[in-house]
Amino acid sequence: MKQDATRNAAYTVDCEDYVHVVEFNPFESGDSGNLIAYGGNNYVVVGTCTFQEEEADIEGIQYKTLRTFHHGVRVDGIAWSPETRLDSLPPVIKFCTSAADLKIRLFTSDLQDKNEYKVLEGHSDFINGLVFDPKEGQEIASVSDDHTCRIWNLEGIQIAHFVLHSPGMSVCWHPEETFKLMVAEKNGTIRFYDLLAQQAILSLESEQMPLMSAHWCLKNTFRVGAVAGNDWLIWDITRSSYPQDKRPVHMDRACLFRWSTINENLFATTGYPGKMASQFQIHHLGHPQPILIGSVAVGSGLSWHRTLPLCAIGGDHKLLFWVTEM
Repeated sequence: MKQDATRNAAYTVDCEDYVHVVEFNPFESGDSGNLIAYGGNNYVVVGTCTFQEEEADIEGIQYKTLRTFHHGVRVDGIAWSPETRLDSLPPVIKFCTSAADLKIRLFTSDLQDKNEYKVLEGHSDFINGLVFDPKEGQEIASVSDDHTCRIWNLEGIQIAHFVLHSPGMSVCWHPEETFKLMVAEKNGTIRFYDLLAQQAILSLESEQMPLMSAHWCLKNTFRVGAVAGNDWLIWDITRSSYPQDKRPVHMDRACLFRWSTINENLFATTGYPGKMASQFQIHHLGHPQPILIGSVAVGSGLSWHRTLPLCAIGGDHKLLFWVTEM
């Protein structure tokens, strides 16, 4: 008997605002609880959550807010810095946001008296993606509807910029070789840039538009995934510049694609809020059908836990978490 893949969220956390974006910290930060940040209409909340899957004496989820940062404008994106540490004295919380006013804000806090942010200005249109360099955390890359990818240092100075052929939708940094950057464009092209030579070294084609989201698989960096139109697409960059695998998934156009952090065959996709609800799916490359289907009244954001097969999505005044098997 085939188990029904449609499921409600395993855990939820109530929030004081509509959640536009949610991000687990993808880096080891020296604390057993996992850091999570979410953004609403005018603030960012940083908290820790621990799940029963990792600690036996917890029932469900244990969530604690560490700090709320006033933002003053809608939060569209959040990226964690690898410099974030909870085991240092004092602790270091460092992340950046993209916002509806076309600015990037770099926040630094010791969770006590020191709470500061710096504004990075330069984009002339909506910012669709941003990421810290994963090794040192000394640079930030961002992509925008203004047809550029920009690299910034932590002083807010722009140190490189690439002109794109269409809006930049996603940007990912190679986990080891930090001079390699992946930029996905809305026209269906994904390019890899060499930041030392400041030029493109490889490109992939989805042959489908609009490409809305792409992600580099950190467990296997030969793999790239994306959603374009109603489909998810997967490339093996050693084999071809065209997708190796693709499948239609979302009726109302696909929105986000994220690889699991712990399994190179596991990934999640979301659809745009349709007439009823946004659909969320977890896929495994060995299975023809989604292995989990969830539905969120108004879902936005998508993030995988660093060490568990668990996804978070933002909703209407709540965070929702789904767990799957490996």
